[in-house]
Amino acid sequence: MKTTVKEPSRLMEFLLKTMDGISRTKVKHMLANGNVSVDGERVSQFDFELQPGMTVEVGKPTAKERFHNKWLKIVYEDKWLVVIDKKEGLLTNSPGKEQETAQSILNQYFTVSQQRCRAHTIHRLDRDTSGLMLFAKDKKIAMSFEENWKEKVYDRRYVAVCEGRVEPRQGTVKSWLKDNKMFVTYSSPTDNGGKLAITNYEVLVSNKNYSLVDFHLDTGRKNQIRVHAQDLGHPIVGDEKYGSHDNSLGRLCLHAYRLCFIHPTTGKAHEFETPFPKVFEKPFH
Repeated sequence: MKTTVKEPSRLMEFLLKTMDGISRTKVKHMLANGNVSVDGERVSQFDFELQPGMTVEVGKPTAKERFHNKWLKIVYEDKWLVVIDKKEGLLTNSPGKEQETAQSILNQYFTVSQQRCRAHTIHRLDRDTSGLMLFAKDKKIAMSFEENWKEKVYDRRYVAVCEGRVEPRQGTVKSWLKDNKMFVTYSSPTDNGGKLAITNYEVLVSNKNYSLVDFHLDTGRKNQIRVHAQDLGHPIVGDEKYGSHDNSLGRLCLHAYRLCFIHPTTGKAHEFETPFPKVFEKPFH
């Protein structure tokens, strides 16, 4: 049922009048179970104030609306792709089945929502980095991103809290990155047989102890921002692996806040942003 509101009313009274013969108990049950939406948003308040022109719809919540997980939130979904906002502390994927990962959580969601697909990793975030990630529901779609990454993904930005006052306030870091035997990525200003990495940065706000820095990637190498922050002499707060001795904020302070790409099937541009984590503001108050 989908109805347009013609005069001011409270939601309970509107539903009792519109759904002739329904009981108050039944309406309360529908509201509690998320079966009622106003202008596309689920509403559970029986005394919600309706205004003329609003649209009230009664129907079961979609699988996406029912999906709740402490580790990630689905930001966007279509037949081919899923964009999520991942919390820090969750792996992207894992070869072992015993560990909960972003990929395994999405696969569980696909099963519950009766979608015949699996989550295919398009790019990764470190376990302790939070923010936006993109998964494909089809291996061919994932491969199309891998083969044309620079053409498909045209903007990815991260924000980080770095130690000290970063100077100059904007610039570019360029180096070759390579893993050692302990899987620690190290940086070289000259070609060391590793992969060329280019990171642009801009300081958003700073004081004598900390800088909030916007990082814009030209390349997407493993641990690129973390290593380049260390190269700047201002490691990311909480990043003990790459030079930080400050864990005052209780986490690795790196967040992927912007993701922009050309949809491989529709050809349309899609742009997503998430708010900076609240804890990142703490050093500047």
